[in-house]
Amino acid sequence: MELEKITSAVDHTLLTQQATWEEIRQICDDAVAYHTASVCIPPSYVKQASAYLQGKIPVCTVIGFPNGYQTTEVKAFETEDAIENGASEIDMVINIGWVKDRRYDLVENEIRTLKTVCGELVLKVIIETCLLTGEEKIELCRVVTKAGADYIKTSTGFSTQGATFADVALFAEHVGEAVKIKAAGGITSLEDAEQFLALGASRLGTSRIVKLLKQQ
Repeated sequence: MELEKITSAVDHTLLTQQATWEEIRQICDDAVAYHTASVCIPPSYVKQASAYLQGKIPVCTVIGFPNGYQTTEVKAFETEDAIENGASEIDMVINIGWVKDRRYDLVENEIRTLKTVCGELVLKVIIETCLLTGEEKIELCRVVTKAGADYIKTSTGFSTQGATFADVALFAEHVGEAVKIKAAGGITSLEDAEQFLALGASRLGTSRIVKLLKQQ
């Protein structure tokens, strides 16, 4: 697979708690240089990064991150604020407790609410696969599709495991045709990236791929 096809699918990511503006600025520069799909950064840096990038690369940020247990109203406000600051892609974390309580109606309503806020902008839904059963993952494919989100995403990268090939294959089998797939967390090699794309992912949340290319 051509390197350009891989890098064009990458959401070049820096979400660590200690991330500084200098580090954010650097991944913005790298994203432009390697023509990635976006930069995925903390909400507090969205306005600064948007001004710095001047539209060269889409800015993605995270909502309800990383645990997802904020109220829907708080997540909606976070989303509105991020968009006002210049974000054009939103990666939201669902409420895992609602899934365990089988309150899929609440999960669906929350996703639908945030998609309404996003409008034509991209909404990706992080379901944190490592905390779910196979049955829950399949049901969430249905919920994410029904709620009208643009992507289903495997992981925050802050829980017990990141993306797996099996989960991306499962998503590809069960999500609706209009829903794309983002694999995120633990993607550490070009070979892994290529395999995720071959299995059906169209976005990759990772910081490692660009770092690997810079070392070549």
